Amino acid sequence: MGRAGCRCRGAERLASPSMVRRFRPSLLLLLLLLVLSYGTYMGHCQVASPQCRIQKCTTDFVSLTSHLTPAVDGFHTEFCKALRAYSACTQKTAKSCRGDLVFHSAVLGISDLMSQRNCSKDGPTSTSHPEIHAEPCNYHSRSQQAHIHSHLHAHTHSHAHNSGHSRPGYLFCGLFGDPHLRTFKDSFQTCKVEGAWPLIDNDYLSVQVTNVPVVPGSSATATNKITIIFKPYEGCTDQRVYQAVTDNLPAAFDDGTVSSGDPIHTSVSAEGAARKVRALWISERSPGRHVELHAGYIGVTVIVRQLGRYLTLAVRIPEEMAQAYDATQDLQLCLNGCPSSERIDQGGHLPLPRSPPALGLQLQQLRRPSYSSQTQPHPFGVNQVFGLEGAKERCKEQLKVPDIYFHSCVFDLLTTGDVNFTVAASCAQKDMESLHPHRDRWRIYPHGSAGSNLQSKYHSVGQLALLLLTAVLIL
Repeated sequence: MGRAGCRCRGAERLASPSMVRRFRPSLLLLLLLLVLSYGTYMGHCQVASPQCRIQKCTTDFVSLTSHLTPAVDGFHTEFCKALRAYSACTQKTAKSCRGDLVFHSAVLGISDLMSQRNCSKDGPTSTSHPEIHAEPCNYHSRSQQAHIHSHLHAHTHSHAHNSGHSRPGYLFCGLFGDPHLRTFKDSFQTCKVEGAWPLIDNDYLSVQVTNVPVVPGSSATATNKITIIFKPYEGCTDQRVYQAVTDNLPAAFDDGTVSSGDPIHTSVSAEGAARKVRALWISERSPGRHVELHAGYIGVTVIVRQLGRYLTLAVRIPEEMAQAYDATQDLQLCLNGCPSSERIDQGGHLPLPRSPPALGLQLQQLRRPSYSSQTQPHPFGVNQVFGLEGAKERCKEQLKVPDIYFHSCVFDLLTTGDVNFTVAASCAQKDMESLHPHRDRWRIYPHGSAGSNLQSKYHSVGQLALLLLTAVLIL
């Protein structure tokens, strides 16, 4: 695949890092507005007349958007509706809020947010007590309705403040390389797990991977087969099976279909084209190299890639779906990690190997003319013998921060000499950033690694940035 092997188009989705970066300043502005409004409401530096209701407009907007997250479908539509409602509220109280700093800040903030999110000024608006009609085959719609109903119930009955249905949480799991596993709990492990192993196995979804040895003389394996079973969901979809193997990454399920179920909502692409989204569907991002599976009825997104001769996997799933299993389904690598007997790392520390003698012998065989014909199907599978510094330099081309993905890249190059693992680590990191719901948990650093000193430096810089941000907000 080379350096161009990973386009990582997952970053184009709503949960992309660039979207989050654009969204963050607006969130800070809203929080500042809420604090200012609260101060005005309590009488501190009060400049508004009793009829100025900007504080209520702001708190209503926060209430309408508190359950929204960029990681789920429908975020853009609902956020724009809430912004239009916020704008309408400010217009109603504009006459009584003349000269109020908070009011004028809110008006400017709304305009900025609508421009950032490309929201039209005309269109439907949210209400303080919206009537949500849940779509049974749309997990986001179902969970939103449950959250709003519990929110209203909690305000009506103060004793129910700590009960009811909260905003749904999402979990992430990823597998790549030799292979490296990131569990639902953000535990990072490197395992042998040769053969077929279940990553996820619950009442809604089953994901199984098959791993094979990479090079003689090493216990490291890599994934060459992925089987995903979307189990039947009444009224939404029949069972569908997706299977990918090396050099066969199909853009369809085993029965030849590319979607299942009735349309659940209309989606608008970045180019402005509208299309009907079904309960379950497949999107081919790069033929034979990058496929995404979307199960809107259970809120699941799966990314499958082939890089070189091996496959990578990234999954986002609602926590309540991941927890729907019984005692017979407890062997799930994403849930509980690898068995201790299968671990290559030592409690989070991944020892960097020296190039094994068997690898040097194998590479000599690969370079023989008689062997070249067998490597033609994998033109990017260029193996080399790397030393530690050479492996680090190669990985730095794709991974700038010395976190666990960088460390895994170095490990894979020293173990296999296959440069495709460099791209695999980079794509795995970008898929994680695209799907992982908690930005503050993205970075994981290996224990006792050579990059631990750099980790402390990055941590210090992060603390300084946080202090500066706090100072700016206070000022």
